[in-house]
Amino acid sequence: MSTRIATVTLVVGDYDAAISFYCGQIGFTLVADTDLGGGKRWVLVAPSGGGGARLLLARAEGDAQVDRVGDQTGGRVGFFLETDDFARDHAAFLARGVRFREIPRREPYGTVAVFEDLYGNRWDLIQPH
Repeated sequence: MSTRIATVTLVVGDYDAAISFYCGQIGFTLVADTDLGGGKRWVLVAPSGGGGARLLLARAEGDAQVDRVGDQTGGRVGFFLETDDFARDHAAFLARGVRFREIPRREPYGTVAVFEDLYGNRWDLIQPH
């Protein structure tokens, strides 16, 4: 049996703002944007290199989901974006207005810096050793 994590849901406040951030500032590719009726959409974005899991951008519905937007992991880093060239991607993200919470640092597992998406979810940009 072969399995993999293909898609992870990220609860967002607005479809178009999330697409703009992930595709415009982070450089992801819009894989799908399908109208499901009733204001719902099936929106998938993925890293442009084609590797790793995709994100399903799901607009929050109801108070419980709205309360989770930007804090899906209780303030911890919840998402890890691997790169083969940290300096290149870090500079590109900064130029596109991505907000980093720290300066890059070297850890035993790689070069890393924490950034936030448009809602405050924390991500690691990481180049593994």
